[in-house]
This record gives sequence, structure tokens and C-alpha cells, in this order.
Amino acid sequence: MSAAESRTPSWARPAPAGGPGGAAASRALLGAFAAAAAVDLGSLLADWHLGHVLAKPLLMPLLVAYVITRGAPRLLVAALLFGWGGDLALLFDAEAAFLIGMGSFAVGHVCYLVLFGRRPANPLLGGAYLLALLGTVGLMWPDLPADLRIPVAGYSLLLTAMAFRSSALGIRAGTGGALFLISDTLIATGVADWPQLPRPDFWIMATYLAAQYLLATGALTRTQAYGRQVIQD
Repeated sequence: MSAAESRTPSWARPAPAGGPGGAAASRALLGAFAAAAAVDLGSLLADWHLGHVLAKPLLMPLLVAYVITRGAPRLLVAALLFGWGGDLALLFDAEAAFLIGMGSFAVGHVCYLVLFGRRPANPLLGGAYLLALLGTVGLMWPDLPADLRIPVAGYSLLLTAMAFRSSALGIRAGTGGALFLISDTLIATGVADWPQLPRPDFWIMATYLAAQYLLATGALTRTQAYGRQVIQD
């Protein structure tokens, strides 16, 4: 191990890549994730609640298993697992479950933020995200339940920060961050009882699944590239 590599935290270092067997496992797990996503989204379109309840809990564990076979850093695994906790909580239609789910997602965003590090991001994009945050929260504020206003505003700030910082890893991760913001904004508009798109749950899940996949693979690619650079230094 080089001196530079020894200074790199373990959570920022990719695990050793697998051999041919690991590549086959990666493809199989990614295919299983895609299949579970198709079942879940198809169930939402068909209004088949049981299919959604059965498929949704499988999604993040399959994505976690996939990124592990690709040598994911620990913080990426943690972010996805906290997303899984949020997924499970939101299967229950109760305000307490909503708050628990929001809290689990919030911890996942913190994991992403730490993983992204201090890489520079475009300040103009940061300004655009800030305006979007202030405008969205300001417009929704009067329509949100009084006891949810502060939690939703705080979560929105953290989510927007994650979305902005994700852009520092490149277009893939940045698109994932933006889609995560869109997905959770759709949830918030439902809580505020605003007019919804047809099949809103479908659009929420579609943007969320794309977001987590793009964030995971974007962060994985960048951290692996960083790890190779550190080893060579």
C-alpha cells in the first residue's frame, strides 16, 4: 500500500474487484434488480397493490448486492440501505411511518454527502437548486400539515444539498441527484394535497429507482477511478 493510499479513509476506497465469477454475479444481480423494478412499476400501473408490496422490499437489497460485487465503498452501501429503510416505512399509510421513512432517507442523504466529499461543483447550479428549494417550500408551506412543515423543510434542504453535490461526480450521478429531488417533490405535493399526475405512485417510484441506480453507479465509477489514481500515486 502506498503512502497516499494509506491516507485514504476505508469508506472512500473501493473494495477489490471480483474475477470472472464476480462479473457474472454482477450481471445477474443487475438483471434481478431490473426485473424487480419492472414488476413493481407494472404493479403500480395495473393498480395491483400486492405486487407492489412484494416487489418494493426487494429493490434496494438487490441494488446493494450488485454494487457490493462491483467493490462499492461502505458509505454507498449505507446510503442505499437507509433508502431501503425509507422504502419499507413508506409501505405503511400513517404519519408516523412517513416521518420514519423521511428520517431514514435523510440519513442516506448524509451518507451520500460524505461520500461525495469536497469535489468542486458548479456554483450556478447551486444557485438554481437554492431557488428551486425556496420556491417549492415557500409555495407548499401553507398547504402542508402544520406538524409536518418543519420536518419537510429540513428534509428538503438536505435533499437539495445532496442533489447539488452529486453533480460534482459527473452527469450520471448529477442526474440521479436531480431525479431523487423530483421524486421526493412529487411525494411532498401529495402530502400538500396538490393536483397530481395520473398514477402518481408510478412516477414517484420510476424517478426514485432511476435516481438510486444513477447515484450508485455514478458514485461507484468515480470512487473506483479515484481509488486507482491513489494507488498509482
